[in-house]
Amino acid sequence: MVHHTVPSQAQPEAPPHKFAFVDRALADHQQSQRWRSLYSITPLDAVCVLKNDRKLVNFSSNDYLGLSKHPALIAAAQDYTARYGTGSTASRLVTGTYDIHQQLEEKLAIACGREASLLFNSGFQANVSLLVSLLDSRSLVLCDRLIHNSLIQGILASKARFIRYAHNDLNHLEKLLRQAGDYSRVMIVTETVFSMNGDRSNVPALVNLAGIHNAILYLDDAHALGVLGEDGMGLAAHQTGVDIVVGTFGKAFGAFGAFVTCSTKLKDYLINCCGGFIYTTALPPSIIGAIAAALQLMPTLEPERQYLTQSAEYLRTQLHQLGYDTAGSTSQIVPLMVGDEGKTLRLCEWLEESGILAIAIRPPTVAAGTSRIRFALSSQHQREQIDYLVNAIGNWHE
Repeated sequence: MVHHTVPSQAQPEAPPHKFAFVDRALADHQQSQRWRSLYSITPLDAVCVLKNDRKLVNFSSNDYLGLSKHPALIAAAQDYTARYGTGSTASRLVTGTYDIHQQLEEKLAIACGREASLLFNSGFQANVSLLVSLLDSRSLVLCDRLIHNSLIQGILASKARFIRYAHNDLNHLEKLLRQAGDYSRVMIVTETVFSMNGDRSNVPALVNLAGIHNAILYLDDAHALGVLGEDGMGLAAHQTGVDIVVGTFGKAFGAFGAFVTCSTKLKDYLINCCGGFIYTTALPPSIIGAIAAALQLMPTLEPERQYLTQSAEYLRTQLHQLGYDTAGSTSQIVPLMVGDEGKTLRLCEWLEESGILAIAIRPPTVAAGTSRIRFALSSQHQREQIDYLVNAIGNWHE
């Protein structure tokens, strides 16, 4: 008898797990030394924190004037909460616009020398939603190569064509403006103080170029607000010819949220056409109170701003003497350029062992090969704390 073997049926391959992409991404981040994780700290005062039961001097906070711990901001936040409650309970176009929201917008517009202002819930939200509402697929955006991710995300979401000009190279920008063809609108997008390098844009020159070429000028003033300009209201304040300025309250203002300054007509347009404004619950009363208190303090803080400028110049000088590049910084943001990601992480660890919190900034936040420790100074840092930081860096050896 002949027995015939029945061929077995090939089993279909199991489909990849639906979250396989997550495993691949996490593995890639670990292998490339770009792994990030959250850790908690407890603030002790304007410049010191507690981490793992150790007191550290914080050189990575954006609290440039120490206002997040200022008694006037804390008292105003408590007062507004007692009067208006903990939440605004609705979007601005429903019932979320309280008198305090409108009063703050009026004061911000006056302080910045502008016709109008409009509150937003964060700088990221403002940039993304503003750019989507101001651009379309037939627009051209010319942006500085080092603009913040929130600006890039907004431009991409708008589907506009965008070209990056070389960092702070206005000759390159002018060439691109001259070459611009037929677009529904042309917009120049940049920061006034760049968050990773600490250097500045030439605002008057940008105004001139935008005027000559009939381009919309959009400036993110987040890291200048509170620190630079007339009464600390930023490098774009009181600048005729700037169309749209975004400022944030989570840095030198010591609070939370953001705002845009613009013309009255453009404010009306945004109220009606900007989804990030229309569909978001308004900022809570406590935050409005803290911002209002900070705004009232701003004209009185010129000595603190001058001290902060002097401290930053002192730190840059000390780092240069140690042989480090500070990437052209001219502000309170002072990067120590390292380059290699692993080396940057080891310096970060050394500083923490020395009692200093200074975070390593790595790709994709910055370009490959440009990893750095970004020091963000506060007017509350004492000179001896800065000297201690410099000595710790000087004592570090691979």
